[in-house]
Order: sequence, then C-alpha cells, then structure tokens
Amino acid sequence: MILVHYLENSRAHRILWLLEELAVPYEVNVYRRRPDMQAPPELKAVHPLGKSPMIEDDGRIIAESGAIIEYLVQTYGGDALRPRPGTDEALRYTYWLHYAEGSAMPLLVMKLIFSKLPGQMPLLLRPVARLISNGVSAKLLDPQLANHLAFWESEVSRGGYFAGEAFSAADIAMSFPVETAMSRYAGAAETRHLRPWLEAARSRGAYRRALERGGLYAYSKT
Repeated sequence: MILVHYLENSRAHRILWLLEELAVPYEVNVYRRRPDMQAPPELKAVHPLGKSPMIEDDGRIIAESGAIIEYLVQTYGGDALRPRPGTDEALRYTYWLHYAEGSAMPLLVMKLIFSKLPGQMPLLLRPVARLISNGVSAKLLDPQLANHLAFWESEVSRGGYFAGEAFSAADIAMSFPVETAMSRYAGAAETRHLRPWLEAARSRGAYRRALERGGLYAYSKT
C-alpha cells in the first residue's frame, strides 16, 4: 500500500486528492509543523531534503509534487486524468503539470516571504521593513502575479480546464497555486473563469475525501 508522508497545512493535499481520484488505497503519515512553521526533522529520515509531499511505493521513495503526480497517473492507470498522447491537450497537460511548481509557486512563495518580513524584524526596524515589503510587492511581485493570473484565466476560458475540455491531473497540480493566489493577491478576486473552475474542483468528491484524510489547510477555505 502507498504511504504518503503528509505535512499538515501544505500543498501535499493534492497527492491525497489524486489518490482518491484514482481509487488507490493509501496510508498517511501526518507530520506537524514546528512553531516556526518549518517541517519537523523527522521528514529528513525519509528524504535528505526533509520536505513534503513524499510517497513510498513498492520500495521506492518519490519526492516532488510533479514527479509524484506523473508516477501515480502512469503507474495506476489514470488514463481518465490525462489527455491522449500526441494531442495538443497532452502538450498543455505536461506544461501545466510542471508550471505549477516551476513557475507559479516560486512567485507565490516570494509573495508570502515578503508579507511576513516586517513581523520578523525588531520593532524599531519594522516600519522600514514594511516599506521594503510593500515596494517589492507593488513594483515586482504584483505585476508578475497579474500577468500569471491573466494567463490562467485565458487558458481556463478555452475549455473549462487547464488542459482542455476535460478535468485532468494538471488541474490537481494547479489547484494549490490558484488557491494560494486567491488568498495572497487581491486581483485574483476579479477573475471570471478561475473562481468557477476552483469551485468545480472543490466540489469533486475526491477533493473532499482528501480533506477528510489529511485535514483542512490554510487555502482550502479561500
């Protein structure tokens, strides 16, 4: 049986969601965050980087969300969750599967870091840190986020999903970036197609069952 190493309140929810979509039995080891919100050292006993999600299956330890999603879909017959090979939709599927962690999440993590920066500074330095944080967001991060959001809107409007007219594992991969953007970027509230897309994703039984197994996380209520 697949074992999922699951860090609470994290993007690891997507792996449970995918397993529920595939109807593959699995167990979950839940790890609690430290007071500084970092992963506990116990995860390093599983993988040198000590990050979640990770899965164990048939003696293999697989890390990185995109790699895990690819492995599970290919290994457990997820043909309904990926477009037919050789199609334009298959190219879009591969792109979004890797874009989610390669392009979207680094920008959103940077947005989070700068939003937390003032609170981490000594009291006397917080006004300066707040000016720096606001400046970086206004001049660098928010314009980029606006560009990415417009891109997401355009793609979803083409067929209803990120890889075309059918729900796929690419939508699972993109769920966390979209949920995060809805929480961290005010402009996301103005989207016409992403909000219905997100509501449809959250209405899936597999999404809700994954929440029951792993627990709620910060952006699941956005």
